[in-house]
Amino acid sequence: MSTSATEQSQNAATMQTAMAGRMLRDRLFQRVMSVGGIGVIAAILAIFVYLGSVVLPLFTPPQVHDEARFAAPGGSASASLLYTAEEQREIGLRVTAAPALHFFAYGSGQPLKDLAVPLPKDTRVTAFSRGALSTYAMGLGLSDGSVLVLKPEFKVSFEGSTRRIDPEVAFPLGEAPLKIATDGSAVARLGMQQSEEGSTVAALTEGGRLFLSGVKVERNPITGEEKSEIQQSEISPAPREVRDILIEDKQREMYVLSGDRTLLRYDISDKATPKLLETLDIAAPEERVTALTMLSGGFSLIVGTDKGTLTQWFPVRVEGTHFKLRKIRSFKPLDGAIRTLAPEFHRKGFSAGSDRGEIGIYFATSNRQLFTRKLSDRPIVALALPPRGNGYIAQDDQGQTYVAAVENNYPEVSWSALWGKVWYEGYEEPVYAWQSAAANADFEPKFSLAPLTYGTLKAAFYAMIVAVPLALLGAIFTAYFMSPRMSSIVKPTIEIMQALPTVVLGFLAGLWLAPYVENNLAGVLLCLVLFPFGILLASLIYYRLPGPWRDRVPAGWEAALLIPIILLLFWGLLSLGHPIEAAFFGGDMPYWLSNTMGIKFEQRNSLVVGIAMGFAVTPTIFSIAEDAIFSVPKHLTAGSLALGATPWQTLTRVVLQTASPGIFSAVMIGLGRAVGETMIVLMATGNTAVMDFSMFTGFRTLSANIGVEMPEAGVGETHYRLLFLSALILFAFTFIVNTVAELVRQRLREKYSTV
Repeated sequence: MSTSATEQSQNAATMQTAMAGRMLRDRLFQRVMSVGGIGVIAAILAIFVYLGSVVLPLFTPPQVHDEARFAAPGGSASASLLYTAEEQREIGLRVTAAPALHFFAYGSGQPLKDLAVPLPKDTRVTAFSRGALSTYAMGLGLSDGSVLVLKPEFKVSFEGSTRRIDPEVAFPLGEAPLKIATDGSAVARLGMQQSEEGSTVAALTEGGRLFLSGVKVERNPITGEEKSEIQQSEISPAPREVRDILIEDKQREMYVLSGDRTLLRYDISDKATPKLLETLDIAAPEERVTALTMLSGGFSLIVGTDKGTLTQWFPVRVEGTHFKLRKIRSFKPLDGAIRTLAPEFHRKGFSAGSDRGEIGIYFATSNRQLFTRKLSDRPIVALALPPRGNGYIAQDDQGQTYVAAVENNYPEVSWSALWGKVWYEGYEEPVYAWQSAAANADFEPKFSLAPLTYGTLKAAFYAMIVAVPLALLGAIFTAYFMSPRMSSIVKPTIEIMQALPTVVLGFLAGLWLAPYVENNLAGVLLCLVLFPFGILLASLIYYRLPGPWRDRVPAGWEAALLIPIILLLFWGLLSLGHPIEAAFFGGDMPYWLSNTMGIKFEQRNSLVVGIAMGFAVTPTIFSIAEDAIFSVPKHLTAGSLALGATPWQTLTRVVLQTASPGIFSAVMIGLGRAVGETMIVLMATGNTAVMDFSMFTGFRTLSANIGVEMPEAGVGETHYRLLFLSALILFAFTFIVNTVAELVRQRLREKYSTV
């Protein structure tokens, strides 16, 4: 074999080896890219599954378990006045008209302890009332016209590691009954409230007289001696056919149910001079009120009728300090007449029992019927919910008691509560509101995601209004008209802006820009309106200059001449703002907007956020759009110009169309950045969850809300899971926007690929 043949054979072998190595690397790279792509998809799915797993319990219906049935503790010889339970749902309590307190094991009904209530000789219980559930206080109206206030107590002690609960009974106003009816008539109807600040008792006697008493007990901390101060009055004339009396928790108002459906509301803040505030019907003419109770907090009334309807009422401010009781919402009715109502201890939930043996559990704020249960064929005459709302106790008129445990952790959540207007206690009308916590236990959580979603879109809108024109026009000029030397300076400078931490921008926006905008509002608005026209005017003047003057400026460096013009325009317009404010707005435009025009002005507002976020989003949009425009093949541009098209025609009909997929991607990526921005929004707005599109008011976004409230949210609580729902909404929004953007980009690429 010749030398040349040997060399050819060796070269062929070398080429085959090199080709085999290249193919191996190609296959390896293909596998790595496939694994990476699948990993990204898997990560996205994992995030979605995790967020969904945290959010899903919010929409899971309540679960009822550990149901039991047993004879009423203490026997059925005496009527049941009240059922309740201690916080851990270990011990239940039945109060009877004997009177006696029967403590029993919650789940089995096994008797634990019976306590008789001592009464004066020859007296009996003729009326009963309970106070706020959280106090466990209750009142017994007696046949001699007196009232005895008692309170069961569950004292907890520990023997080693064993927890022990000892039920007892206390008498907040003393063991001796309080004399209410001066004529000695038996108490026929009773209403009472008891707290550390004092007690209020309203009693209707069998003689038709309505007495009101305020009792304050002062105890000497040294001797332990108690001294009672009683303030008493009589409401005359008393309402006719009084069927129920309720006193709200703060002991400032009293409600009296008269006849079939008439309710009288009294101001009893001064017990010596009660005042009738209003009289109204709280049921339809063909209905009769059969049950009445107050929700936790003592602000709302729940009304049940013989038709099974359930409604919520509370006072609404109508003028100044005047309030009128109004019907707020109706709930899904039960079959049969409502016989009894039982509110939750600390939440705005309640239960209802009907004369057909059915119970229903409801939540007022979310307007939800959580579940119903058919317990008996007999009427339900007594009903109670444990302190944590995680069960129920019911008794029918045959003395059968029914208990169960209920997993009911998220009753506040419903579609209407999350996205619709809700009429909250103390509000004049239905509103969108987010307020997750307050300083007192009577607070009604407000979990509307509508204002947060609205604020997110509002922030993105104002940011994009600022960023899109600046970024796209800047990218077009830089990529198409600017000289390469100047472009090499401008583009890296703008791209470096992306590295500026948003917390710094938020800090500057909140502490410097917001006060500056407030003090120079007229000038800032002039800049926003007149600045583009000033640039156009400067450009027109430039192109009207003689040719030799314009030829002194190298091609592509015209933008450098705009720098002093921009500075001069800003200075001139801002300086012009103060005389305009003095001449037309009384020297203070924010004050004029708020007090003359009725347009609310907040220092940290949407205008400030739009400027700051626009500054943050502009580099992202600019960089991607400039690359897309610059990447348009040069032969397309040269061919268009060679065929006689002007540079402007070439730009609009060739370059922009070819680069449109990249430009669209730039805008969508900028939108995603604006939607997810946290620190600028957090520091440059008032973080008020309002539904107002004005540029002079603030807002709160989903991302900022998560950042602010997640450290304070209790793990597993409704608030915690709703913050995860906010994250899921942001995730879904971004995913949908990016998916749509990719589809549109592909369509644009196919459409203009042949340009």
